[in-house]
Amino acid sequence: MKHLQKSRLFLFLFLLIIGLLAGCGSSERVSSTEKPAATSTETNTQQEGNSTQASSETEKKVFTIGITQIVEHPALDAAKEGFIKALADNGYVDGEKVKFDQQNAQGSRDTATSIAQKFVADKVDMIFAIATPTAQAAAQATADIPILITAVTDPVAAGLVKSNERPETNVTGTTDMNPVKEQLSLVTKVKPDAKKVGILYNSGETNSEVQIKLAESVAPELGLELVLKGITNSSEVQQAAQSLVGKVDAIYVPTDNTVVSALESVLGVAEQAKIPVVAGEGDSVRRGAVITYGLDYYKLGYQTGEMAIKVLNGTDPSTMPIETQKDMQLIVNKKAAANMGVELSEELLKEADEVIE
Repeated sequence: MKHLQKSRLFLFLFLLIIGLLAGCGSSERVSSTEKPAATSTETNTQQEGNSTQASSETEKKVFTIGITQIVEHPALDAAKEGFIKALADNGYVDGEKVKFDQQNAQGSRDTATSIAQKFVADKVDMIFAIATPTAQAAAQATADIPILITAVTDPVAAGLVKSNERPETNVTGTTDMNPVKEQLSLVTKVKPDAKKVGILYNSGETNSEVQIKLAESVAPELGLELVLKGITNSSEVQQAAQSLVGKVDAIYVPTDNTVVSALESVLGVAEQAKIPVVAGEGDSVRRGAVITYGLDYYKLGYQTGEMAIKVLNGTDPSTMPIETQKDMQLIVNKKAAANMGVELSEELLKEADEVIE
């Protein structure tokens, strides 16, 4: 009897041990079905895949750039063309990787403001502002959308950037600050006996005010006296030019958008009165002014376009210095000189980078 009880006890213990072992095996099998932790190689591969996908999405994105121009005239038109060409040369072709919304304020600050506000409402990816008034309107409309500027004489004085070296705003681009002293000195090379120089300018344009101050500071050392004539819109340009007849020996037209847009009115008066016109940029000479030492607006726009590409690729505009064009050119127009009663010296013609017959 005792032997039987011992046998049953051993059997019970044996079955109990077998059951416990079976339970452990089952637990191990359940654990083995769990997803193993990802290795570092697998994690890196996954991250690279995500990065490639993001890069691919960026490449497929079509950027919208709003272009705002204060007024139509050859210099500003050339800057716009240069900007668009720079983007196209770097793969940002209009209608493919980028689309442009081109607007012109026709000389109106109110229209420039409305254009800027529309760009913000449309959530464009970038604004390209040509000339000071449109740049100011864009900067007042948004502090978030990147703004690329060109044909702005003094971005700091215009309130667009903290400094040219480090903007610290959403604005960057190029300045068309022209060599006022060198340009005024051309008056004495074209007409050596000149004493009084008339300057036509828009008194409401910040860029013009900057140039007037520069002219006033350098005129005495050049032996010149300035006769200033301010206007407020292009319809006043011809009358202002006529008011200078008999009072000045030459006329200087700085890079003033309002005056340059009505340049033919000035040239007509100057030719009739035989008063030579010195211009602030090359396109004005090609249109009929006598001479300039200045920049090329097409190249300036192209340079701005190259900066825009960096911004589209992720560079923060607040850290990008305002750039200038260094290769100034001496351009003369022989026909215009004859029309205005002056003869260009052989020395000056040899010195010129471009001679218009």
